[in-house]
Amino acid sequence: MTRRYWNINLKEMIEAGVHFGHGIKKWNPKMAPYISAKRKGTHITNLARTARFLSEACDLVFDAASQGKSFLIVGTKKRAADLVASAAIRSRCHYVNKKWFSGMLTNWSITKTRLSQFRDLRAEEKMGKFHHLPKRDAAILKRKLSTLQRYLGGIKYMTRLPDIVIVLDQQKEYIALRECAILGIPTISLVDTNCDPDLANISIPANDDTMTSIRLILNKLVFAISEGRSFYIRNR
Repeated sequence: MTRRYWNINLKEMIEAGVHFGHGIKKWNPKMAPYISAKRKGTHITNLARTARFLSEACDLVFDAASQGKSFLIVGTKKRAADLVASAAIRSRCHYVNKKWFSGMLTNWSITKTRLSQFRDLRAEEKMGKFHHLPKRDAAILKRKLSTLQRYLGGIKYMTRLPDIVIVLDQQKEYIALRECAILGIPTISLVDTNCDPDLANISIPANDDTMTSIRLILNKLVFAISEGRSFYIRNR
């Protein structure tokens, strides 16, 4: 894996609040190597370690994207939903930003069936077939389509398991991480001071509660993905 420069600087991370962890009573001892200090009852993340692992993650996703591999971004916090969607669309990644259904990856055959139903319903709506149905039947199908769009809209073009999964909140997306571990899918995860850094292949120590922190980390990753995709297109 070739190391590249991703313009990750400490001042930018401090301004985004990346260094703020949880209260010292809520920490996970496994995060000790990633904590640099305690301030007013709060752990402070070592930003030098954050920069190192974020750079490694950017290198990884660039190399994967330059080989045409696929990505899934998972972040179901309500406040981060729009951020996740816009970042994923910008970098042509799949995403889940509303709810992670247990078995979404490990029961992939069922997920594929639901996605096929979703695509069929979308096609029928676009062709105006709903207009020829009784109002009650049309209303039922529209509600079903709306539900599928809400929860599966970000993966509607996903035809196989992703090559890399990016998780923005380890504790909230624990099931997604476990499914990836079972299937051997590499993962990149933000880890706050109350998380377990051993659950992902690359853990980036960072504040996973503040939108400015999440946005900064996610923007760096999707920029690297976009650069990798451009390289892939130019050289294929």
